[in-house]
Amino acid sequence: MESTPKPRPLGRAVASLAWIGAVALALAGVWIAGFGGTSETLLRIGSFTLAAGVLLVSRIQLRLEQDKPWMIALDLVLLAALGVAMQRYAAIGEALEIGLYFFQPSDIAIGVAGVVVLMELTRRAFGLPLVVVCLLAVAYALYGRYLPWIFEHGGYSLQQVMQVIWYSFDGVFGRPLSVVTTLILVFIVFGAILEAVGAGPVLLRFAFAATGRMRGGPAHAAIAASGVFGTMSGSVSGNVVGTGVMTIPMIVKRGFPARYAGGVEAAASSGGQFMPPIMGAVAFIMSDVTGIPYLTICLAALLPALFYYASLFVAVHLEAVSRDIRPIPRRELPVLTGHDWRMSLCFLLPLALMLAIMISGRSPAMAGFWAVISAIGLGFVLNPEVRRSPQVILEGLRQGGLAAAQILIAVAAIGIVIGVMNMTGLGLRFAGIIQDISGDSLFLSLVMMMLGSLVLGMGMPTVPAYLIVILVMGPAIQMMGVPVVIAHLFVVYFGVLSSITPPVAIAAFAAAPIAKANPVAIGVDACRIALIGFIIPFVLVYNPSLSLVTGFTWAGLAWVCLRLTLTIWLFSTGFSGYASARLGAPERALRFALGLGVLVPMIWVEAACTLVALALVWRDWQGRLRDSDDAPAPERADTIPAEAP
Repeated sequence: MESTPKPRPLGRAVASLAWIGAVALALAGVWIAGFGGTSETLLRIGSFTLAAGVLLVSRIQLRLEQDKPWMIALDLVLLAALGVAMQRYAAIGEALEIGLYFFQPSDIAIGVAGVVVLMELTRRAFGLPLVVVCLLAVAYALYGRYLPWIFEHGGYSLQQVMQVIWYSFDGVFGRPLSVVTTLILVFIVFGAILEAVGAGPVLLRFAFAATGRMRGGPAHAAIAASGVFGTMSGSVSGNVVGTGVMTIPMIVKRGFPARYAGGVEAAASSGGQFMPPIMGAVAFIMSDVTGIPYLTICLAALLPALFYYASLFVAVHLEAVSRDIRPIPRRELPVLTGHDWRMSLCFLLPLALMLAIMISGRSPAMAGFWAVISAIGLGFVLNPEVRRSPQVILEGLRQGGLAAAQILIAVAAIGIVIGVMNMTGLGLRFAGIIQDISGDSLFLSLVMMMLGSLVLGMGMPTVPAYLIVILVMGPAIQMMGVPVVIAHLFVVYFGVLSSITPPVAIAAFAAAPIAKANPVAIGVDACRIALIGFIIPFVLVYNPSLSLVTGFTWAGLAWVCLRLTLTIWLFSTGFSGYASARLGAPERALRFALGLGVLVPMIWVEAACTLVALALVWRDWQGRLRDSDDAPAPERADTIPAEAP
């Protein structure tokens, strides 16, 4: 007991250092977005050093609180190794840029130490999957000469590998890290500031008020809220936790099973990653990788994302009807106050300003800069709590800095994979093999792409998942003549949906402790709810009009929208087993077959299945009208007690 007070001053000092570092990283992201930076080398190594330092010092703070001296010693060693590695890089950075530096053995050893620090930080932030992928990439670069088939390459020494993955702009400090520093950090800070000024809870209240009278109630609110928050968040699991803490218990309370509640939140949170305008920061990376304007990517992603969320709404509604779950009584719905309406401007006005700036031709980074500034200003003007406690802005910057640090570490780790792929050319060889196996079958090639994307994306945040998948799968799908923007969206969808696909399903694992349900079961339900999301990328490839930017015709758009709408209804009723009445197994099977048939890219199959599907929908509609006419007055939803099933 006598020794406990001793570490407290040190703990406070370390906590202050971690706090300052996180705020500094957030402010650096905002400054760079608004005013640019100095040299490219300084931007990349500076942001990486600050991010790694913040995470290490934060962990030391935690170890001090837990009184674990051996772990503190390890973190201090890692911090020292980071300092040496980054000091050395800074010292030789100018010579590296002009290619006039001859490497010494000590440089290689220091580089290895830097990679070790990066791998340990990646393990702490994201677990083992991403670390394993990076280590396999390094092992492949070193020992690929001994492998058979397409995996064999000429072989590289440790010095050659370290020169690429550590001491060049093709590896850890490559272009993706630069994009995150100059473009994405400001939007991460924007999301954190919105939460800090109180816009997040208000938006959730709006979601509940807007959807409360639907049969799904809180489940529909979870879909709406997660779609809004998810587009600003680069982390599916972070979105699940942020909104799920409130929505999942309320969904369960209304009568849905716990596993289904977790599945709804996981599916909705994942979808935010391909919902414009921000798309979980993937849109900016995609724009940089493809050279396609950011707004074009947002436009191409808009309709597919809206159809995805429409399918979630329909699936939840039918599940609620099949379980006889009633709407939330009016007396339990949140009442929106004048303060709520004013606070909604903290989100709406910065978003409108951001879009206006980008439409005017300015960069997304500049739009993000003014979005942050306007959000802070509106927070002070509209929220008395912010005026009374302005330190909440600093807390928002701290939270944004911590989130940014994790994203920077993840993208730096992916730089290892990118460097190895560029060295060995494995991506192009893999693309050639896929083309040889699938022959002239576009569908078979797409299925292989889907499976590969689901496997490569498992256990990873959205941005790293996209970068890895597009690096391996992108060349193959583009070789088949698929337009670039559609090829990349195809990869994004399955890279994102890997977060709900068992057995890894990181979104399901994030929802499991809140729902108190089995994560694999949550993943299964999430996949069932989000099934249309697995189909939309194929529809996009075969019906490019859905993208609005390539191969567009009004007739093509109307035709694909009709068929995709029918598929959503047929699949949702088939899974729930309810349309206007209970469905037997044969009719449920028929609905699944028709749902696929209307999308088969053969005009006579499409037309025949569409006619039958329309007849079924008409019958369902008539049945629901008869049911509503026959329902007695006491069965009205607003007279049913809250505890009714």
